[in-house]
Amino acid sequence: MAVHLQILGRAVKAAQYRQHRALDSRLASVGSTLAQWDALRAIGWTPGASARELAAATFQSEQAFGTLAGRLVAQGLVDRRPGHGRRIEHHLTAEGQRVLTAGHEVADSVLAECFEGLEEAEREALLGLLRKLEG
Repeated sequence: MAVHLQILGRAVKAAQYRQHRALDSRLASVGSTLAQWDALRAIGWTPGASARELAAATFQSEQAFGTLAGRLVAQGLVDRRPGHGRRIEHHLTAEGQRVLTAGHEVADSVLAECFEGLEEAEREALLGLLRKLEG
């Protein structure tokens, strides 16, 4: 019996939706949203990255990321600095690093709950299959 691809696609989307809702809800306890924390995480991974690079890393348009980055700057979480040419580099402030670190703890807890029904070998297999679809 073949797997119905629309059902498979919906199951992936449902798992992502539950994960995102739980993350967004619990990240509020550290003063962040999922979109903000994801942006802080991307900046933390690649300090000095441009808005274009960070938009791609967070699955957003450049315009949407620029708006989000502006809010993060206004909140004192991110610092923008001139780079080479017209490039604007993004860096975490000390407060941004604090929120990011607190968010990591929240995310680790939420994700442990999301994947608790899978054995370690199943988690590895799922990750391998999802990575296979990426490339």
